[in-house]
Amino acid sequence: MAYNLLKGKKGIIFGALNDASIAWKVAEKAHEEGAEIVLTNTPMALRMGELDKLAEKINAKIIPADASNVEDLENLLKESMAHFGGQIDFILHSIGMSLNVRKKRPYDDLNYDYMMKTLDISAISFHKLLQSARKLDAIVEWGSVVALTYIAAQRTFYGYNEMAEAKSMLESIARSFGYIYGRDKKIRVNTISQSPTLTTAGQGIKGLTDLLDFSERMSPLGNASAEDCADYCTVMFSDLTRKVTMQNLFNDGGFSNVGMSWRAMNVYSTSLDDLKSNINKIID
Repeated sequence: MAYNLLKGKKGIIFGALNDASIAWKVAEKAHEEGAEIVLTNTPMALRMGELDKLAEKINAKIIPADASNVEDLENLLKESMAHFGGQIDFILHSIGMSLNVRKKRPYDDLNYDYMMKTLDISAISFHKLLQSARKLDAIVEWGSVVALTYIAAQRTFYGYNEMAEAKSMLESIARSFGYIYGRDKKIRVNTISQSPTLTTAGQGIKGLTDLLDFSERMSPLGNASAEDCADYCTVMFSDLTRKVTMQNLFNDGGFSNVGMSWRAMNVYSTSLDDLKSNINKIID
């Protein structure tokens, strides 16, 4: 059911690759709620992905841009404003990449050149985007900018690697720039900490399938899907959240506030009993 929450609004969505992308679902939902969209990704991602299908479906314009390149970002913002005939109402930053993860480099044996690339693409690009938008006065007063993050920014998760540092930096940028943008232009900047989600990028995280099962058992409401995240982003883009800024908002079924659930403990206890039984058999 659509509520016209974004009727008349115009936005840019970074990071959609295929229909497994959270950004893809956000674009579909924003369009359903009445928004006009510009889609953007790197030229390489555009060649590898299926963004043309999404653009046709929601009648969106595609403007290639490398989010780590300031000139590309400035061109994207200028072209988007020309396309829309004015300022932008909302932006989604859904970008993350780690060469160390792709190359299966463990956290205690990182390639530091790779790490700097991770930080630039996954976090510093957010600052570059916000700084470029502010200099160009690209976002309308009371506009909304959202970036996607993960709870590994605050807690250690096996296999998440240096993406944890990138997400910590991303959240800090949202707070620091959110203060400046809110003070000067009444523009909101927030992050949404999503449940682990089986996206194309997420599949590179070691043990993701097991993590999905664990977080599902830990979360009283279960994991939030990509569609759930799209709903949340839509509300954050809308006028219903005009006084929400500089926040890290959890969309994770309650996972972030649970120490140990019954369902997770039950599996752990069963596995422990099986282990003890097998050890005894070996000893006997």
